[in-house]
Parts: sequence; C-alpha cells; structure tokens
Amino acid sequence: MRDGDEFDSLSTAGVPGIDAAPPNGEATASPAQSEAAELEKARAASDEQRQLYLRTLADFDNYKKRTDRFMRERSEQGRRELLARLLPVLDNLERAAAYREQGTPPEQLVDGLLATVKQFRALLENEGVRPIELKGKPFDPAVSEAVATREDANAAPNVVVEEARKGYKLGEDLLRPAQVIVAKPAD
Repeated sequence: MRDGDEFDSLSTAGVPGIDAAPPNGEATASPAQSEAAELEKARAASDEQRQLYLRTLADFDNYKKRTDRFMRERSEQGRRELLARLLPVLDNLERAAAYREQGTPPEQLVDGLLATVKQFRALLENEGVRPIELKGKPFDPAVSEAVATREDANAAPNVVVEEARKGYKLGEDLLRPAQVIVAKPAD
C-alpha cells in the first residue's frame, strides 16, 4: 500500500463512519444478530404464553369435571333424600295389604289408605308440589289438556266440568298438566 492511504484493507482498524464504536464502549451487533436476538426473545415469550394458556385450559377442564361431579353428587343426594321420605308411604301401603290378608274390615282399610293419601299429599306439599284446581274454571291449555267434551246445562261452554287426572305445579312451574273434560254448548 501506498503511504498516506487512509484505508488499508489488511488493517484491523475500524472504518470511520461504518465501524464506529458505540458511545458506551460495547461492541455493536450486526443487524442480523440483533434481529435473531429479538426473534429468540419473541419465541420465548410466545412459548411462555402458550404454556400459560395450556395450564389455564387444563385448570378450566379440571374445574368443569369437578363441578359436574359435584352436581351429580348433589343430585344423587337429593334423590336419596326424596326416596327416603317416600318409604314411610310405601310402608303404610304394604301394611294395608297385610291387614287385608288378615281379614281386616274394608272400612278400616279404606280409612288407612285415606290416611296414607293424606301423608303422601303432605310429603308433596313439603316439596313445593301443589295441585292445580281447575273444576269450574275456563279451560286453559297452558295447564291442562282437554281429553273430552261433555254437554252440561249447568256450565258455560269451555269451562272445566271434571278432572280426569289432576295437574300439579312445582312452585310456579307446571309439573304435570291436568287432563280435563270441558263443557260444550248443547246442540
């Protein structure tokens, strides 16, 4: 090289303006290295977020399973409690059958059965089940099914004259619609 050449291709000195040292004295990374480092940071953050997502998903799945199990257990517990309250009614009916075989007079059997019906109604009332009183009222398809019509001079048309099967409500909800006979106009 000639004397006075500012740039020597074999020299290790930095090229002014290109290889300038950063003000803090650290060596600068090339743009490719900087981008690779940023990409690696982004990948690490993405992996961390994915792991958090998977953990949350697994926690939610466990929560659903725990809730389903709890609901099944509560339902079974309620079912067992209701069945246990029904057993005394069954006991009374079986007792009536045994008294019949022993030759108990029919009137006493009927009295016992009526007491059992009263006991069963009380059990239903304690559970919030109430009969729907429809006789003498206008036919309402929301709470009853018309199974027949009958001419009745004492009732207005479309009024319930007889209940073929009682309807029941559980609270304010319809548990079972009644089956009724409705008055029709005389021909």
